[in-house]
Amino acid sequence: MPWPFARLYTQRVTSAKRFVIIGADAAGMSAAMEARRADPKLRITAFDRGVAASYSQCGLPYWLGGVIASRERLVARTVEDFRARDVDVRLRHEVTAIDTARGVVRVRDLGGGREFDEPYDRLLVATGASPVEFPLPGRDLPGVFTLDVLEDADAIRAYLREHAPRRAVIVGGGYVGLELAENFTRLGLSVSLVQRGDQVFHSVDAELAAPLHEELERHGVDLNLSDSLVKACSGSGGRVRQVTTTQGDLDADLVVLATGVKPNVDLAVNAGIPFGPTGALAVDDRMRTGVQGVYAAGDCAEHFHRVLGKPVWIPLGTTANKQGRVAGRNVTGGDARFAGIVATAVAKVFDLGVARTGLNEWEARAAGLDVRTVVLDSTDQAGYMPDAEDLTVKLVVERATGRLLGGQAVGRRGADKRVDVLATALYAGLTVSQLPELDLAYSPPFNSVWDPVQVAAVKLTRGS
Repeated sequence: MPWPFARLYTQRVTSAKRFVIIGADAAGMSAAMEARRADPKLRITAFDRGVAASYSQCGLPYWLGGVIASRERLVARTVEDFRARDVDVRLRHEVTAIDTARGVVRVRDLGGGREFDEPYDRLLVATGASPVEFPLPGRDLPGVFTLDVLEDADAIRAYLREHAPRRAVIVGGGYVGLELAENFTRLGLSVSLVQRGDQVFHSVDAELAAPLHEELERHGVDLNLSDSLVKACSGSGGRVRQVTTTQGDLDADLVVLATGVKPNVDLAVNAGIPFGPTGALAVDDRMRTGVQGVYAAGDCAEHFHRVLGKPVWIPLGTTANKQGRVAGRNVTGGDARFAGIVATAVAKVFDLGVARTGLNEWEARAAGLDVRTVVLDSTDQAGYMPDAEDLTVKLVVERATGRLLGGQAVGRRGADKRVDVLATALYAGLTVSQLPELDLAYSPPFNSVWDPVQVAAVKLTRGS
């Protein structure tokens, strides 16, 4: 699929001696390692204001809940590991300015206070995203947190250890909020979850969210949906004690605000690097920005959506790693291309898995598409097997053409498998009538002779 917009320049393929990376996590360090593989002589320096490089942000809730026993297991590669590969990673170093005319970045050593200029031939902006800030009285009280970087998890873990809170309020029903609800419950806390709107996990449609609500309530999570909106946090004894919402007060001695993130673009925009319609940095399929020699990747950059055919901003670790690898290859003179996304994602909510890809129904209708949908209640394996579990699948297709637009699944087992099949079908541009033709694995302990995705597709093609 061709990239839908042209860049402002044509990259000159010249030898680069110095590659500087701003941000030493998924996109940044994927780029560093790919560049090192392509050019053993390239000088690679990565700056990050945090305390660790190349760690799993997605694993933080599970470390807090004790599922992951050791903090070190979250770190894929240490500074020493990168040094052994001749990649210079400098933690607690914040890039405060980019001068594209001179080809330098201004760096502040947060430990020593020293400031200096670092020259580059190629620059990668991989500054990620950060929690959305909003006015909230009491948000500075001890016991009120966001969960974004490893330091946040360190602070929450220390607070849990020191104050032994019993009642947690989580504001936000997305990935982080749902994962925290499960893991705080695992720790024995009484958990309330506040989500504006009529459902959690808005990446799926209402039919797929309903089982999530039942699962949360089955595990004792107090759901506050619909018109619930947090108005303030209040405290006593020097710590948070209560959250006030539009529907009443909730007792709390631990609060986590998980209300979404925004791309960190100010540093780049102040340097004249353009952002796109989503508010993230505009890039082409080689991860080039509109400034010569400057690339962007990960949660600070836009992502081309293959179904919509336009840039979107959907920050996910899988995308960051892929974009970083493309950028790393291209800074060394290569010609790698980022193929785009179909917004595939999966989440665990206690004993349920919920997954999605492409467009859900409301996204498709918002894009002006005339759609047909089907919701199929099935099982994850042959229905006569004694341990078969319920599995619900939803397909969204374009009415006139039968083009597959997206799919969702929820169940105790198998939601991820079905959505991965659908994601592959989206990349291949399959229609709904082609799904039953796929040669999928079958054995009674693993599947029915007709996979639920195929049964749902048949229902759509037959108009039932």
